[in-house]
Parts: sequence; C-alpha cells; structure tokens
Amino acid sequence: MIKNLMGFLLVFLIGLCNAQSQTENNNQKSTELDRPKLVVGIVVDQMRYDYLTRFYNKFGEGGFKRMMNEGFNCKNHHFNYVPTYTGPGHASVYTGTTPKYHGVISNNWYDKQEKTMVYCASDDSVTSVGTYDRAGKMSPHRMLTTTFSDENRLFTQMKGKTIGIALKDRGAVLPAGHTANAAYWFHGKDEGHFISSSFYMNDLPKWVNDFNASNTAESYFKVWDTFYDISTYTESGSDDTIFEKGFKGKKTATFPYDLKALKSSNNNFDILKTTPFGNSLTTDFAMAAIKGEALGQDAITDVLTLSFSSTDYVGHNFGVNSKEVEDTYIRLDKDLERLFQFLDIQVGKGVYTVFLTADHGAIDVPAYLQSVKIPAGYVDNNDRKDNFQRFLQDTFKTTDIVENVTNDQIFINYDKVKELGLNLSEVEQVIANEQLSYDHVAKVYTASSMNSTNFTTGIESLLQNGFNQKRSGNVIVVNDVSYIVYGKTGSTHGSGLNYDTHVPLLFFGKGIRHGQTYQRTVIADIAPTISALLGISFPNAATGQPLEFVID
Repeated sequence: MIKNLMGFLLVFLIGLCNAQSQTENNNQKSTELDRPKLVVGIVVDQMRYDYLTRFYNKFGEGGFKRMMNEGFNCKNHHFNYVPTYTGPGHASVYTGTTPKYHGVISNNWYDKQEKTMVYCASDDSVTSVGTYDRAGKMSPHRMLTTTFSDENRLFTQMKGKTIGIALKDRGAVLPAGHTANAAYWFHGKDEGHFISSSFYMNDLPKWVNDFNASNTAESYFKVWDTFYDISTYTESGSDDTIFEKGFKGKKTATFPYDLKALKSSNNNFDILKTTPFGNSLTTDFAMAAIKGEALGQDAITDVLTLSFSSTDYVGHNFGVNSKEVEDTYIRLDKDLERLFQFLDIQVGKGVYTVFLTADHGAIDVPAYLQSVKIPAGYVDNNDRKDNFQRFLQDTFKTTDIVENVTNDQIFINYDKVKELGLNLSEVEQVIANEQLSYDHVAKVYTASSMNSTNFTTGIESLLQNGFNQKRSGNVIVVNDVSYIVYGKTGSTHGSGLNYDTHVPLLFFGKGIRHGQTYQRTVIADIAPTISALLGISFPNAATGQPLEFVID
C-alpha cells in the first residue's frame, strides 16, 4: 500500500515538474511572440498636428484614419527643445533625447574646433555608393548617442536588421543609427537613384540596383493635378496667391503642374522631391526594401526607419495653407494605406508595429498672417548684421571677437577675448544686451546662463534642451513670435512656438492599445516607448519616459 502510494506521488511530482517546465517554455515562447516582427518608424517631414484634423474628412479609412481608429493618438505631442529642424528632429525621435545630449544641434552648424561649418550627416572619411557624386559621403558619426534601432541590434546580437530610407540623407542616416545594415536616400539631379555610403556597404544590393533600373522614378514625370476636384479643397486657401513660390518655368503657382515639361528648369529629378510623388517614390522603395531584405520574416524584430521628405519641400515652397499642401497630404494618406496593406500581406496583419510623428511643424506664411491682421513679419538679417558689426568695432575695436553667426547663435573667438584681456562671461552679456536692443528680438540668452541655471519651464527650458556645451554658441537669440528669417513666399520652421513644436504622434499594430490622450507627451518619449515594447535597453542617453498608456 505504501509502495503504491509512494509510486503515485513520484509519478505526480514528475508530471507536475514536466507541466511546470512546459508552462515556462510556453511562457518563453509567448514572450518571444509578443515582440513585433517589424517596427516601422515613420517621420513625416514638416507635419503640423492640425493636418490630421484639418484634412480628416479627405482621408480614406486605410491610412491616417486606420492608425487613429485601430491605434493610439497622442494629441498633445510636442518637441521639448529648440531648434526644430530636420536633423535634430530625426535624431531626437530615435535617440529618445535632445540635442543637449545627442549633439545634432542643427542641420548645419559652426564647428568650434574645426573652425568651419559642418553638416549633420556629412563624413569625408567614407565614399559614395551608387553614385560618383559626393552625395553619398554620409554617416551618423556626428550623432553622439545610440538610437532604439541600435539597441535592438545589440539586444539581438546584430541579428535584427535595421534599414533607413528617405529622400533626404539625414532623414535616412540619423534614424537608422550607428549599427544599421543600410541607409538609403535619393540622389536626384540627372541620376534619380537611391544611393548609400561605404559606412554601410561597398556595393548596392541587387534589389536596389533592380529598383534603380526599373524607371520607377521616371514614371512620376507626369502631370501633378489635385487628387479630387480642386473646388472641394475647402480646407486650404486660394490656389492663386502671392504667398507661394512655385516652380521655375511656370508663371503661377497654380494647378496643374506638368512635371515632364518643368523638370529641365528645376534640376530634373529634384523636382519630384517638391511634389507628393516624392513620397510615392519613397513608399515604392520602402516596399522593395521590405521584400528585398526579408524584413519581419522571422521571430527576431527588425526595424525600418522611414521618412517622408516631400511634405517639407512642398511646405517650404507653397506654404502651410496652400492647396498643394492639402493635396500632398491626401496623396500621402493613400501611400500610407498602400504601405499598410503591403505590410499586412508581406509581414502579417497584427504582427508589426508602426509609429508616426514629425520632425517639426511649420509657420503660416507671415505675409499671409499680416493680411489677416495677425502680428507677424520678417527679420532683416542684413540690417541686423550691419548694426552688429558697427557695435563690435565701436565696443571692442575689432569685429574678429565674433567668429560666426549661425542658427540665431553667436560664436565668440576665445583667443581674441584672451588676447584683449577680457572676461568671457562679460563679453557674452554685453553682446546679449546689444542683440536685445534690435527690432523683433524677443529674448537673448548667454552660454553662461545656460550652463549655470536649471530652467524647467518656458522657452528657456527648450533652449537649454537644445544647448550642447561643446557645440552650441555663446549667445542665443530668440525672435518675436511669427517673425522669421525667410523669403515672403512659403513656410519655414525652427522656433519653440506651438506651430513648430506641436506634431502628431500615432501608434498602431502589435502591442498597442486603442485610445487617445490630451496628456502632454514629448518627442523624447517615443524611443523609450518602443524600447519598452520590445523589452530592450533604452538608448544610452535617453531622457524621455515610456508612454505606458500606449502599450497593451
């Protein structure tokens, strides 16, 4: 009897252990399956938040609306630093921090060590791949921190792929990070090819060469007319206004645009960038990359970073209130639908995750704002420069005490300050006081104040988050609200005001809840949120927080 009982207990315990072991194995498999097979990060260049609401009724069900209806919409999403430019924007989205730490303080900036202007993605140590032009001499080496795509590569022992794609080099290179398998961008002019850099490879893969040889880019040399009847475009201003630049070779900035006829006067393939067809071409190439690189085809998460650049070119050219911008977003919505349908088939519905945001917003054309009696205008940089030069000569008996003035920042010559026996902080303050006296200057701050004071609110906090001690200038100038250094046609960006900072943030797909919030979120929160979703380390200098209400 006892033997039988002991035998029964032994069999029971063995079965219990096996069941527990099987449960642990199932849990492990479940954990692996919970990670999306593919993360697609989408940055729409120069997309204001209100484009989602303004053009909502013109969107179909499969693009922006699909993300909103199936995913999570952060409606009060902002950049938490200045300047709001493309390079810093893309870097901040993927690093989860601001220029203060990742070091990409602008698209171009004055290098205080090299004593010259540098570009955020340029790298003379690498060679072009896919072209003999210098356009391929790019890498992320000026970005000082990791991206979440880097961390995914490290976590998966470099087995998870990362591919970056954009028309703009910086829109492809910076998001993909330092460990990317590849980044590709569009070289226009007379070539019309997607290219890369020896930082990633020695030769283009076959699928890229096949795409470049397919004449897909050439197919977009056609007439750009409105997708719907132009009379229904009631969400934008008149088609014929004085606030738009347009294309060389066409007298008015009005629909339709015969791109085949206009291309020779507008740098050939480059004209595609300033039309919605540049976004369509980007979508075509992204789908070719997903298939050519077999992204999302195994249990190890891959990352595709995708930037739609044409929206920025169109906004700069025609302004945020133009029919051209409205049509560009209507057509981008169609491209997103096409991309998502492709992902449903190629990767699998419900097993990939997408987020969509922007690298900055944009201002209404100040001349237009003036026409409707809203305070706005233009800064006369030449007049300000002349006054400043006279001030330097009168005060310091030399203009050499300033090395460079760029991006609303003044760089002081340290050697000249030492030679003249002056105190650097006092020189900064004297220059700041002078700048503050100029027309349409709202505020001026010194590097000394940025280094010694912890600002937690207002424009001061945004400036500090964008201030890098080794790279930023000694004096930072903030212009009046809606006053810009730009031509009188088209829109621009760069400030810490809502029209530049308030951008969309949409998540949908694997692991994402359905919902929305008006809680304030910031651009640096995106990378930690995706990292948390993947269960990987946050980017090494991330300052943002995971948005736990987004994750299912």
